[in-house]
This record gives sequence, C-alpha cells and structure tokens, in this order.
Amino acid sequence: MPCLRILAAGLLAAGSLAQAAPPSHFGDVVGNGLLCRDQTSNRYYFDYLSQYFGRPYKREGGAYWFRTNDAILWGFPVLEVIISDESYPYSFVGAVTDTTPEELEKAILNQDGLAYAKIDTSRYPVRESKPGSRIVYFNTRSKIYCAKFKQLPPALR
Repeated sequence: MPCLRILAAGLLAAGSLAQAAPPSHFGDVVGNGLLCRDQTSNRYYFDYLSQYFGRPYKREGGAYWFRTNDAILWGFPVLEVIISDESYPYSFVGAVTDTTPEELEKAILNQDGLAYAKIDTSRYPVRESKPGSRIVYFNTRSKIYCAKFKQLPPALR
C-alpha cells in the first residue's frame, strides 16, 4: 500500500505541473524572445514551455500551441504561446494576448522602450519593431511574434 500512495502522489505532482503558475522568469525568457532580443530556437522554447506548462495542446499551421495559464506579459494575459515546428520555413516564437494590438504596442513602449511602426495601410495594420518583432490582429486580440530565417542543416549547405 505505501508504494501505491507514493505512486499516486507522484502522478498528482506530475499532472499538476501543467497547471502550475508561470515561472517568475517567464517575462524575461518568453518576453525577450517575442521582442526578438533573444534566440528563436524552437527547440529551446518547446522544452521551456513543456517544462512549465506541459505538452502542447495542439499542433496546427506549422506550430505547436501551448496554453499558458495565468501568464502575464506587459500587463496583459497571455492565452497561448506558439512555437514553430520543423515543417515551417522560419523559426518563431509567438503569443496571443488578451488585448488589442494598439494597447499591446503602448504597453511595450512604456515598459521596454521598444517602438513599433505600422508597415501597411490596411484596416488592421501590421506593426513591426526595428529588431523584427511584429504585432498583428488575431480576431479581437493581438498576436506578437518574432520569426527568423531557419538555416539549412549542415549536411545540405
């Protein structure tokens, strides 16, 4: 019986990891990646998000999708983080935030000093920073991402 209790406690602990609060360094790690201030290695972010939020809940559109319970960036809830999979020609990290692109842009400027410029004149303009981070409309929310060219594997160069 004691072995069964230990096994049950271990399973509960492992299962609760996916529901755990975001780590204190979430803003530094994911935030800097989204602003193109850090690496965009999809393996790095996949491992990081899996460790703190559990496995991705779906794989769609060339990306792994993670739910990020209670995560906050620039004062707004982060609903999902997306990481490119191996089928996508770019390596990227992105996040869906529960705010408009206008509000997200203002918050980033105020907190990080990073300015964005509208790069088109559409009704829902894409905003881009000098390092290459972009903010786009995602229905009534915003999506922020950093995408970089993925080099060919060494055997193909």
